[in-house]
Amino acid sequence: MVPQLAFMYVAPGAKDYKDLKVTVANDFASMYVIGVGNYDQAEKAAKELVAEGVKIIELCGGFGAIGLARVKKAVGPGIPVGAVRFDFHPAMGFKTGDDLFPEQ
Repeated sequence: MVPQLAFMYVAPGAKDYKDLKVTVANDFASMYVIGVGNYDQAEKAAKELVAEGVKIIELCGGFGAIGLARVKKAVGPGIPVGAVRFDFHPAMGFKTGDDLFPEQ
């Protein structure tokens, strides 16, 4: 069985992350690509992905340090969570989710 991985991107305003989920599979790995609308959705999606067998989660640069910490806490210490890093994300008005979701 090939390892299951996930790449999660943040798409502010997305209503249902389950509608923004696709799978890319090859002989090396099966990767879910999933879009979430905010950090609350990211935590829920990450837990569901782990329950489905995902062993590694990579976050897009739109997740700030707070978003990364929240996903890491949601899945626990047994699941590596990495992140592409920007100090700000060009596609998000040069901000990160930390700037866009301060109320969370």
